[in-house]
Amino acid sequence: MKYWMKKSSRVRRTVTPFTDAVHEECGVFGIYLGKKDVGRISPAHEAHTALFALQHRGQEACGIAVNNDGVIKCHKDIGLVNDVFNQRILDSMPGNMAIGHVRYSTTGVQSRENAQPISITHIKGNLALAHNGNLVNAGELRRKFELNGAIFRASSDTEVLAYTIVQQRLTSGSIEKAVLNAMSIIEGAYSLVIMSPRKLIAARDPHGFRPLCMGKMGDSIIFASETCALDSMGAEFIRDIEPGEVVVVEDGEIRSMHCGIHCEHTTCVFEYIYFARPDSIVDGASVEIARQEAGRYLAKEHAVEADVVIGVPDSGIPAAIGYAKQSGIPYGVGLIKNRYIGRTFIQPGQDKRERSVRIKLNALKHALKDKRVVMVDDSIVRGTTCARLVQLLRDAGAKEVHMRVSAPPFLHPCFFGTDVPDRKYLIAHGRTVEEIRDLIGVDSLGYLSVEAAHKIAVGANCGFCDGCFTGKYPVKTPDTVEKNIFESGIGENA
Repeated sequence: MKYWMKKSSRVRRTVTPFTDAVHEECGVFGIYLGKKDVGRISPAHEAHTALFALQHRGQEACGIAVNNDGVIKCHKDIGLVNDVFNQRILDSMPGNMAIGHVRYSTTGVQSRENAQPISITHIKGNLALAHNGNLVNAGELRRKFELNGAIFRASSDTEVLAYTIVQQRLTSGSIEKAVLNAMSIIEGAYSLVIMSPRKLIAARDPHGFRPLCMGKMGDSIIFASETCALDSMGAEFIRDIEPGEVVVVEDGEIRSMHCGIHCEHTTCVFEYIYFARPDSIVDGASVEIARQEAGRYLAKEHAVEADVVIGVPDSGIPAAIGYAKQSGIPYGVGLIKNRYIGRTFIQPGQDKRERSVRIKLNALKHALKDKRVVMVDDSIVRGTTCARLVQLLRDAGAKEVHMRVSAPPFLHPCFFGTDVPDRKYLIAHGRTVEEIRDLIGVDSLGYLSVEAAHKIAVGANCGFCDGCFTGKYPVKTPDTVEKNIFESGIGENA
């Protein structure tokens, strides 16, 4: 094999008022078997392995589509990878290529219809598609399609993306040309894997908001949101897909082309702070090192006298280690995470929601009693969960609690696939750091500076999008964040 190196309308976002977390996005995967690997490797089983590695990027739904001599079969449902798939299902999905997806909704409600991959049949053939990101002009495009008679089964922007590609395919000589043409129409963030009867295609938006990489295993070619998926399969990393690039695998050969839209490469900085797995390499930079660097900068910018530094599991731990190394304050384990608990924030009732923090995290009293504690976490969104964590530490006997956040304050919503809600839900919007400190009940509070956030990804070959911190977005964004009319109750839009 040859390896080739080389404006908008309003959109709907899901707001879950019970949680204080920034949610994971989506993860995509694709594999095209080399001739020597056909019959020896099962693309469905390999996709299943990769989706396990990408599970952190979405826990709402997952799916796998396989291509068996041009016939595409898809299995998907709501739930974790281990809930949706079993040996019998995977064994019933033979083929020579596959794509997979794990989903967290940023556009579209949680439902089986919104699960991916999307598999469709059109006049020129079959198509399956998996998408990570968010289109800022999805609403505008959907209305245009509907006015021309299009019928949508789901409410996610991925179906809009699929319609756009199929529409371009009607007048294009190939599926890859249709993808290139569609990239001049769609706006926003998208890392895609697309499967046609004969080809596997990967595409990344011109800004490169979301990660996408290419690897190989034997003679087989692989695409994945993160390098940790390649590692889980024993595959070799080749390179990252470049912003605006479309890579096509057909008959064991790889072709690379560019959409012709040249923009500044602005990877979402929150990939390094929170989203990506610590063992992944994103656009040339180690995620683990980036998080430790964030902790180091926090220690420089917000020093404090303390006895122990602890991290909020799991994403706060590397930054806590970095803070401890830089400050000289010992690092310790102060919070234990229950790894068998589900998404407890969806529990109805305030009493159950407050209990959910203690169910999910418990304090080590012997490590905290009579100690001045620095607690490091990756972010504060609404402030409710961290306030409960602070109380948990105080109940365990902590004498002082100093909170350090390895991200700048969230002041603006994200329109590119990060589930940062509208401003009115953000604790930092309209409040000073001192006011936030009083609300969550800590002795001191320090956020990572925006300037430092741009420095943490050591060796990264990209710039960064920091719109959720600064309000400065690489592309034009909607003025407001509103609920989709098709998911509203009768009383809301009647």
